[in-house]
Amino acid sequence: MENQIRSRDAKLVPIGNSKGVRIPKALLQKYGLKDSLLIEETEKGLLIRSKEENKLSWEDTYKTMADEKENWDDFSATLLDGLEDEDFGY
Repeated sequence: MENQIRSRDAKLVPIGNSKGVRIPKALLQKYGLKDSLLIEETEKGLLIRSKEENKLSWEDTYKTMADEKENWDDFSATLLDGLEDEDFGY
């Protein structure tokens, strides 16, 4: 997905004593929005997202990490930060 922020005008429509927002069909399909949503309050405003968790499987997670091509050359330096010499009373 592109890293640009897109905005659309929307009107609040009355629904009983509440109000609602109509979300275009294309956006519902694009973001997999179904019957239930999560609305989160953030510092920048409201975030609307699918209630269904789209967690990656372990296999997909490993593939995604491999595709990132991160440099882990200094990883061992963070593991050996001096704590290996401490006696924790075990």
